[in-house]
Amino acid sequence: MTSDRMTDVPRFSWAEVCARRLARHALDAPARDAGAADVATAMAGVHAQVLSAAELGLGLRIAGATRVTVREALWTGHTLVKTFGPRGTVHLLPAADLPMWTGALPAVPTPATPFSEHILMTDDQTEEVVEAIAKALADAELTVDELGEAVVGATGSWAGDLVIPAFQGLWPRWRQAVPLAAFRGALCFGPNHGRKATYTGPGRWLPGLTPDAPEQALAALVRSFLHAYGPATPKRFGHWLNAPVRWADALFASMEGELQRVEVEGAQAWVVAGDVEVPSGPPRGVRLLPYFDGYAYRVGNQPPELLYPGRAAERVLKGNFQALLVDGVVAGLWHQRRSGRRTDITVEPLVPLTAAQRAELDEQAERVGEIMEAKPRLTIGTVTVGSHA
Repeated sequence: MTSDRMTDVPRFSWAEVCARRLARHALDAPARDAGAADVATAMAGVHAQVLSAAELGLGLRIAGATRVTVREALWTGHTLVKTFGPRGTVHLLPAADLPMWTGALPAVPTPATPFSEHILMTDDQTEEVVEAIAKALADAELTVDELGEAVVGATGSWAGDLVIPAFQGLWPRWRQAVPLAAFRGALCFGPNHGRKATYTGPGRWLPGLTPDAPEQALAALVRSFLHAYGPATPKRFGHWLNAPVRWADALFASMEGELQRVEVEGAQAWVVAGDVEVPSGPPRGVRLLPYFDGYAYRVGNQPPELLYPGRAAERVLKGNFQALLVDGVVAGLWHQRRSGRRTDITVEPLVPLTAAQRAELDEQAERVGEIMEAKPRLTIGTVTVGSHA
């Protein structure tokens, strides 16, 4: 990193940014003195739409961890919480950070709804539903059907009208308030009952959970994002939250004394004031990132032509594939198919691998097997499955 003597603006190279993010995400080397919640904090949350992918993503970042490590943090130690996070998508969030998240997320402007007027609830109806959810889950773990019965019983038949387009039919009206209930700390996921997912109240595990004040929480969320993904811009922060760029610009401007302007290859970006350290060496390492993990890594890694050079832009960027990361950039894709105690791993490199990189890929495949408690078999070839939804 260099500095412009005239303006004293730190300057980062793209390689330094990659090396910094690999280190922050524990992708340069697995963490040895950190738990699953510590790593989730460093990543500003872990995408968990597919829980097995989140288990693998965290496992790869923690020395000696397996999927059991993550499950114990979720369901036994409760240091992690599975809930709705950035963009309204399912995440694993550190329990210790929930006051920040539940203070910040309700204050983020919501995008225009795709629902027509006959589907939407009024503001008063939304408040009724969120209150009913909070009461129903305060001391219980309920399936979605059980929660629906409780909500409709507390509010009225209108909440149960089947009006929301879903994958296989229609969902009841009340379900559009589920993410908001999670944002406010009234709802999170509980352990499965058989094959059925459950919801519960995070206050069962975190007595006295109280959301931070919105202004304080939003500032903390900016700092968390920049620690994980900085140098970054208000636009990237807004994209991460699915929030308007103008709102993100105003939020960054309100924190002028806490943030510091830097340059990355001539482009302006921001870090938390004073957080300008970079690793001493270039980005190194071969990593197999699971579904959605590649998105989490790339969300702050712009421009895409640098993170997805060459064929990776066409082959990997345009879909949700599991990414092969080589020296901090996407250099291929991969897929695994489990059968009993064995998992077949197919890796499609889009660049030539050196002998050392090929050996490291073998180690990564073995590590995937360890984390998922399966015997891996690695094949180099074309990934024929399509993008994950």
